[in-house]
Amino acid sequence: MEQAEYELMATVEDRMWWYHGLHTLAAERFVAARGKAPLPVLPALDGGCGTGGLLTRLSTAAPDATLVGIEYAPPAAAMARAKSGRGIVIGTVNSLPFADAAFGAMFSMDVLCHRAVDEDRALAEAHRCLAPGGVLIVNLPAYRWMLSSHDTRVHNVRRYTRREVVDMLGRAGFARVWASYWNTLLFPMMVLKRKLLGGEASDVHPFPAPVEFLFRSVLAIERAVLALGLRFPFGGSILAVAVKP
Repeated sequence: MEQAEYELMATVEDRMWWYHGLHTLAAERFVAARGKAPLPVLPALDGGCGTGGLLTRLSTAAPDATLVGIEYAPPAAAMARAKSGRGIVIGTVNSLPFADAAFGAMFSMDVLCHRAVDEDRALAEAHRCLAPGGVLIVNLPAYRWMLSSHDTRVHNVRRYTRREVVDMLGRAGFARVWASYWNTLLFPMMVLKRKLLGGEASDVHPFPAPVEFLFRSVLAIERAVLALGLRFPFGGSILAVAVKP
């Protein structure tokens, strides 16, 4: 991404409702899966860790877990290292510098959609580096027609449907794929902002405290619904959890 976007992310991701919701959702899925081998034994990798917000959240949710990040941009990797206190490797998810079956879990938060990422290669590498029974947790932006200036600023070139995500993970050799849209209740506002009001900036910026509280509460309701195993029929993002057989 642009250096300015990394700096903005580092500043707001610990408090902005969107990052709070995404990181909490991913952490909840990770904690729920950790009772199954090999997750408690092997490290977890944040593939494309940005400035370290998810690693920081995971450190709180699972303090006994061994966590590692990999990030393509050296300035972002330095921010992630300072913020999370975890080991960060500079590299690309297209060619992970790790041994086969090295991890029990891997996160890919809005990474496969990036213009510098080869989806097939990145998923093949994730599959290689996960141990049998390991879990891949993926988040991706939804719907090609929602491409906007925000995507341009953060170098997203792809958006997906739920079916496309499920099929993509299946082709990569993953099984037991669960996927759902989320950020559903706020989706009409997202459409209004991006497709009708427009603008050149990304959507990453601080919000007033009352708005933060309201939006966090909305996403907390959605997380409770997803925790029951239910799925949303549409939304701004897609979360998927898949297992390496």
